Amino acid sequence: MPKDTMEQSYHYHVMRRAIDAVDRLGPAATLDDLARDMGMSPAHFQRLFSKWAGVSPKRYQQYLTLGHAKALLDERFTTLETAHATGLSGGGRLHDLFLRWEAMSPGDYARGGAGLEIRYGWFDSPFGEALVMGTAKGLTGIAFVAETTRAEAMEDLCSRWPKASYIEDPDPLAPWVAGAFGATRSEVPLYLIGAPFQIKVWEALMRIPSGEVTTYSEIAGAIGHPKAVRAVGTAVGRNPISYLIPCHRALRKSGGLGGYHWGLPVKRALLAWEAARADA
Repeated sequence: MPKDTMEQSYHYHVMRRAIDAVDRLGPAATLDDLARDMGMSPAHFQRLFSKWAGVSPKRYQQYLTLGHAKALLDERFTTLETAHATGLSGGGRLHDLFLRWEAMSPGDYARGGAGLEIRYGWFDSPFGEALVMGTAKGLTGIAFVAETTRAEAMEDLCSRWPKASYIEDPDPLAPWVAGAFGATRSEVPLYLIGAPFQIKVWEALMRIPSGEVTTYSEIAGAIGHPKAVRAVGTAVGRNPISYLIPCHRALRKSGGLGGYHWGLPVKRALLAWEAARADA
């Protein structure tokens, strides 16, 4: 893993502690207050934080407030029909990543991955340690473990393909991981397994640009099932590929964060990290 990504992973853990500090100390907390709570000098804390987030800790506090999700809906709401019409679809350039994806055949889906070899490895990412899985055709899973355990992440991703064979072999996956999380982005192929309804929901998620959000009800309308909001929420939660299929960009209509499979602190960090870069 490139040094810059390893540093970002370390910075995420610093930032994760900072989220707790912001929540405890409130929005009036100064840089000195946050640095003292973190056990760092203000200069060191500011340097680490700004390198990870792209903005100062004080500026980043604004993105971490509980009202930020609602502000995103007010200011950066993505209408998925418009996104589709302008060419932001599963086969093109999505947010700031190149992705190409294909779904497993219905037969493969029904067989639960029988006869399929899936390689996996543990990688550093800007959002902490990640479990990454893939076949020769592309990535099949990304799980963040900052708010869970390795065992739980492994059990979760393996349950998607219960009859597949799993081999710990990170080397073939490393170029795709670097393409997703590294400083230089490159094409990342995805190989998805899911029911047709789930695939439609995941494709809709891939039409949400980085730094923007949409709602579960908007996704339901975009895939032609406007009344299936609850089912859309379930499908969003079953997304096997975190970050690249950006389920963190789906919010409740009220502006609430909703749930996130890998922990709400990670969702808050993802949204704030992307919003800060969009502003920059």
